[in-house]
Amino acid sequence: MTTREFIVVGSGMTGAHAARTLVDAGRDVLMVDAGVRPRPGEAQPPETDFISARETDPEQHRYFLGDRFEGVPWGETEHTLTPPRQHIVEGAARWLPLVTETFQRMESLAYGGLGAGWGAGAAVYTRPELSAMGLDAASLAPAYREIARRIGLAAESDDATALCGEGLEDTQAPLHMDGSIAAIHAAYRRRRNQLNARGIVMGKVPMAVLTSDLEDRRGTAYTDMEFWADHGHSVYRPWMTVESLRAAPRFEYRGGLLVTAFRERSDAIEIEAMRLEDGALETFRGRRLVLGAGTLGTARIVLRSMPGVPSLPLLSNGYCIAPCLHLRRLGRALERRRTSLGQLEMFFDPGRGGLDVRMVSLYTYRSLLLFKLVREVPLALGDGLALMHALSSAIVLATINHPDHAAPGKLVRRLPDDRSPTGDALRVDFAPTADERHDNDRAERAILSAMRKLGAPALKRQSMKPGSTVHYAGTLPFGDGERPFTLGTDGRLAGTLRVFVADGSGFRYLPSNGLTLTLMANAHLVAKGLCARNDGD
Repeated sequence: MTTREFIVVGSGMTGAHAARTLVDAGRDVLMVDAGVRPRPGEAQPPETDFISARETDPEQHRYFLGDRFEGVPWGETEHTLTPPRQHIVEGAARWLPLVTETFQRMESLAYGGLGAGWGAGAAVYTRPELSAMGLDAASLAPAYREIARRIGLAAESDDATALCGEGLEDTQAPLHMDGSIAAIHAAYRRRRNQLNARGIVMGKVPMAVLTSDLEDRRGTAYTDMEFWADHGHSVYRPWMTVESLRAAPRFEYRGGLLVTAFRERSDAIEIEAMRLEDGALETFRGRRLVLGAGTLGTARIVLRSMPGVPSLPLLSNGYCIAPCLHLRRLGRALERRRTSLGQLEMFFDPGRGGLDVRMVSLYTYRSLLLFKLVREVPLALGDGLALMHALSSAIVLATINHPDHAAPGKLVRRLPDDRSPTGDALRVDFAPTADERHDNDRAERAILSAMRKLGAPALKRQSMKPGSTVHYAGTLPFGDGERPFTLGTDGRLAGTLRVFVADGSGFRYLPSNGLTLTLMANAHLVAKGLCARNDGD
């Protein structure tokens, strides 16, 4: 059996950038990945804008609703992915079984992982946030800049920069705001002093979206189709990095495989992987193992490989959605050229300390289609459709994200499961504390009060089930030594010599801002540290 220098598990944000750093340093890398892609023949949107597709394409139902109407979810569903993104969760229920009554997870076996459909928010965390997570701000600063250089970020300096974009360099121009969002921003500027005194600022989170061409990727054409297609590769996806690596002579990609466990030998590490095609097992051998399977995926691998712990901790952001009615925009159509992505953020930091900040993304609503709103209206379908058609151009979705701390009621453990191909399942129990629920409620009320002052009162406030943000972390928290089931600051799994974790498993705290840029930056640091080691280390 050939012994590779490094084995990287997963093609998502962390696996892709750990591998990129290793290959750039001249190291030999084998990536083992499930790598699920869209099925052949699945309808994909044409490279045009949303309005043109709606007006001219006779096949639009195939990608807007789905050949099997999979784009029309009713009741409590695992996800609300558009039909062209359904492959992101394909096979997850079978190969990654999870038992829970309190948690709504999303996991992926896709080529590029969950990053194949992320919303592109790329926040830089504050020093207090990084310290609470167990990360070193001085080390992360150049790592943030390196990832920004690789993927391209649209950003600007504004009132929110200190809370989400400090220290970035060489960024592109920010995304344009459509008329509705620009009007809210103008209202904020008129009330800036009053809102700032309450701990509220507004500005733009850096976005992993090109606004100008970069190498073979094109600047966004504002087609309003970001949740349906990757036109021009304007929005960064981690599979783009993997694709470029596959042309490198020292990189090998093996797809169609689910890594299940590892075994550490005296001179190497062996991993066991199950073929998705037929369930057969394959074994691979390397000098070092880098796990980038996502927080829950890595937990599965570690719990199978190192049994003996009853449960692991888990973090996931609290989440609330509030559709707001922007009164000044009633009866005014949205622009043809616009983006579906977040265009403006609000931050609530009453203590001015940069810790336990609440982050609110503001979205106008069109290309995700009215039926997703109609199902939330307490009217008959016909009446609800007519109402939302009249109001849709004035709807602003405020998505409120809360930070998360470890608590005794937030746990993940492994259970036997004879129906699972791997013979096991994860059990997640997730119960925020009473204090957390109280603090989150108070913050939401303050945020929606500010939205009302900005001319966009909330129509309702809907708390989402834990896990809905798809932000997970903290199962193997950074430790101070060799305490079992923790990580060293270099990512090494305690109790092993050759196993390193590059995903969010080590984060001891989860800020409200999306964690994706920090995941990539931390993965780069883990791989950079491995490059500095000697073979005997």
